[in-house]
Amino acid sequence: MPSINPATADADGRVVIRETIDGSPAGQEERSAGRTPRSAPRPIKATPRRADPYIWGIYLFLLLISVVELFSASSTEVKAANVYAPLIRHCIFLGLGFLIVIGCQKVHYSIFRKLAWPLALLSLGLLLVSTLAGVEINGAQRAIQLGPITIQPPEIVKLTVVLLLAGVLARNQIPGGVSKKGIVLSGIIVMVFSIFVLPNGLTNLIILVGSCLIMFVVGGIKLSQIGLMLVIYVLCGGMAYMVRSASTADKEFDAVGRTATEMEAGAKTSGVTDLGRTGTQKNRIMRHLKGVTPSDTIDDLNRQVILSKFAMAHGGVQGRGPGNSRESARLPLAFSDYIYSIVVEDTGMIGGVCLLVIYLCLIARAGIVASNCTRAFPALLIMGCACLIVLQALIHMAIVTGLAPVSGQPLPFISKGGTSVLVMSAAIGMMLSVSRYGTTKGNRREQRAEMSQLPEDLQASNPMQM
Repeated sequence: MPSINPATADADGRVVIRETIDGSPAGQEERSAGRTPRSAPRPIKATPRRADPYIWGIYLFLLLISVVELFSASSTEVKAANVYAPLIRHCIFLGLGFLIVIGCQKVHYSIFRKLAWPLALLSLGLLLVSTLAGVEINGAQRAIQLGPITIQPPEIVKLTVVLLLAGVLARNQIPGGVSKKGIVLSGIIVMVFSIFVLPNGLTNLIILVGSCLIMFVVGGIKLSQIGLMLVIYVLCGGMAYMVRSASTADKEFDAVGRTATEMEAGAKTSGVTDLGRTGTQKNRIMRHLKGVTPSDTIDDLNRQVILSKFAMAHGGVQGRGPGNSRESARLPLAFSDYIYSIVVEDTGMIGGVCLLVIYLCLIARAGIVASNCTRAFPALLIMGCACLIVLQALIHMAIVTGLAPVSGQPLPFISKGGTSVLVMSAAIGMMLSVSRYGTTKGNRREQRAEMSQLPEDLQASNPMQM
């Protein structure tokens, strides 16, 4: 039987296992005598698998849809001097995102775990800056302006929390679930980041908490324990809401978060007046519950809701064809927060359903890849990234179709946006990295190579296989 020496890494970062056919004292004596031993050690490289073609296919197909539909939805941004300017700007970000995907898929997934805490500190700092001194986007103070570049920290935070939870849950695996230490630490991470994210949008908070809850289930936390954490979150959130409401009780906010004084002056909030956005969120929920009737007059409060319904109605079953949208010139933010309505107008109900199925296929494929991982960390990482992308897509579609109150959430890879495109591209790259280096089920030699690159605290078995 061959004896396996400790694995090392070559210049390309690939795992090298040195295998000796004869590691006996006799063989060592032959070497010391200057003779070539019968079983000279020879390096065996554990070549990474090919990145999952289905994830690649879904990603590239979404990019194709993005280019076509963003050009169709950018009527309000087109200038006579250059009608292709919005498309070119968007393609630049898609190209940068593609390079990020290529780079991330070539990196062993264990490297991402080392970046989790530095990214956590960075993202919390960016969140604090954007909340206190950021620029206003769509009525919320959620971005940092650096010259021509706009950074939206909530997008970075969501992926950072996925990385943190994947590491914490993987390190605290015990027979039958997750240790108490792991549960408490995971709960604290979610709560701390939720407090910082809430002023930057309620839907961002829902996406963050929703992705974390799915990771809790995949990671092996019992449903009763998850329920207890939910109760604690609700109680803490309720107390924070009551405190915030009490501090703004003497002010009346309109639908975009302006006080009565500001409404008289015709000024929008700077973000400090309604820092918690409780007034904005409350009015949006009330308008959603009230609904829109055919007799309603189009105004600034219901314009997006009504025009998005017009766009989807024009699309019918088969659609009007790409580039033939009638509402993209009137619908505010048709190229970002409401691009799904333009997709439906162009491609009809058939295209809208197909796009929904594409996103669902992404999380289904992630589940298949995760089930082929022998270690917990890669399985949790790929499921967390997939849930983050798909949950944001579902919330965007729910808002556009009227199933959820109005809010601003881009459709991953399709809506115009810089930070969102780059962060979601990093998530896809991490998923592809897991598919290359983490799917070692059924191959003992690849499992040994994988174990040699993982620190001891990340060698727990995949709970999806237990």
